[in-house]
Amino acid sequence: MVWPWPGRISYASAPPCAPHMPSKTTRTITLSGADAIAFTHAQLSSDVLALATGHWQWSAWLDPKGRVRVFLQVARLADDRLVLVPRGGDAEAIAADLKRFVFRAKVEVSVSDTLHVADGDGVTDGEASEAHGVLTLGEGDASLRIGAHAGDDAWIARHIARGFPWLPDAALNALLPPALSMERLGAVAFAKGCFPGQEIAARLHFLGGHKRHLRIARSDDAWREGETIRIDGRDIGIILMHEPSPDTPTTLVVLDDAFVQAETLDSHGKRLHVLSTFAE
Repeated sequence: MVWPWPGRISYASAPPCAPHMPSKTTRTITLSGADAIAFTHAQLSSDVLALATGHWQWSAWLDPKGRVRVFLQVARLADDRLVLVPRGGDAEAIAADLKRFVFRAKVEVSVSDTLHVADGDGVTDGEASEAHGVLTLGEGDASLRIGAHAGDDAWIARHIARGFPWLPDAALNALLPPALSMERLGAVAFAKGCFPGQEIAARLHFLGGHKRHLRIARSDDAWREGETIRIDGRDIGIILMHEPSPDTPTTLVVLDDAFVQAETLDSHGKRLHVLSTFAE
């Protein structure tokens, strides 16, 4: 659930629109073989065993301290083949680390060339397919297309509005699951048994107490993805995604809960207006 935007906030004029450039690329990681599903289920935070062929789900690979090493979309394209879409991070390094845990399991791990992330037409939410070298992940009224050719970046504003994070390098290995609203997305499953970081994630789930959460904000200033938000010398959050639309420039941020009641945050001479948050 997203809380209504406050009506009392006023905004300055938006900056001119920058020239269009493809904003995001990724390299997918394919795991295939007789043990691919069970192996991936044991490593990731989501319930991979419950993922039906032809569908996708949110997930993450956590470190032993429960921090998010990589945030993922996981597509099951065959009974014995998964494609992982890293939303930030170094796919080669991630794949190399996964291979360290394969041991005798019958799993092959491979990494694609650099692929563009683009907007697509409406496809049933949760459906996944691959055709002509393009992976399509359905979102209901739209879809995400991962392929060799650049396309429309309209998905960025949509993912900000829906709280679908893409992690800049500065956010990797730094955020815990509640900061990314992972339970809301079904990206973490506590009934599935052990997985890396499970103890810390479960403690936060059952006992609460985490003080940083995902928010939507607006700013007419030029924020960099990965930029730290500081007030009075204190680190209070980080910019995850920014869409500099001339009409509705929006930003997806992780912020300290103690500061979200302020109508406007000032950091390094730049202003940030907190608009809404996401229920966990």
